[in-house]
Amino acid sequence: MRVGLIGATGWLGSALGKHLLARGIVAPGDLTLLNRSGPRADYHGYSGVNWAGDVAGLVAQCEVIVISVRPGDWPGLRLRAEGKLLISFMAGVDFSRLAESGGRVVRAMPNAAAEIGASYSPFWAGPGVTGGDKSLVRQVLSAIGTTDELPDERQIDLMTALPGSGAAYPALMALAMVDFMRSQGVSEDVAWRASEAAVCGGARMLMPDIRAAETLLAAYRDYRGTTAAGLEAAEAAGFSASIAAALKAAAEAARRL
Repeated sequence: MRVGLIGATGWLGSALGKHLLARGIVAPGDLTLLNRSGPRADYHGYSGVNWAGDVAGLVAQCEVIVISVRPGDWPGLRLRAEGKLLISFMAGVDFSRLAESGGRVVRAMPNAAAEIGASYSPFWAGPGVTGGDKSLVRQVLSAIGTTDELPDERQIDLMTALPGSGAAYPALMALAMVDFMRSQGVSEDVAWRASEAAVCGGARMLMPDIRAAETLLAAYRDYRGTTAAGLEAAEAAGFSASIAAALKAAAEAARRL
């Protein structure tokens, strides 16, 4: 499998390239890279990778092409990739636009956890994508975590809003907790450690199956203790509604890109 990576040193592109090589999914000689700043002598400790001078040069060398650039950069690529398998990481650039390249189109949505190989990266496959293509997509995405195939392209925008957000919402909650502790006179270091215990440590109780969330919340509520009081206040203040509003806004923003 000869893979080309456009945006090879960006956040997601760099993570994918690193893990494809580290896990032996793609050999250095079968990986061709392209970025704005030009070739590097060392790429995540691998010196045998190929650097393309332009998009056309990358396409000529590869069977699978991963596009990991900002959506606004898509028109400028002027990608022509007849007969190639394209895997797009771009939010908001839909199938109709990607198909103008002539390639077989797959849209995937990784998140920032790709950096540590823990991204959930669901994908949607366009018309003409074969079963063999989907196996290659799963192989590529396995480098940075897990994946599922989606039945409808419209769901990609929802995945941009939810798993695509990475640690953003937990970080927002952590900061709100720290701000509350500060307002109550708790020292900076202790406030951050307390927030870490709730957000990072507490989340480990939901592993390995997130569906335990319903049972866990029911147990807290049934106990009728301090946390139950906090949960009731959070719901009364619109906690769940605010999450739904955030995801809706993010999905709509993805559609407008």
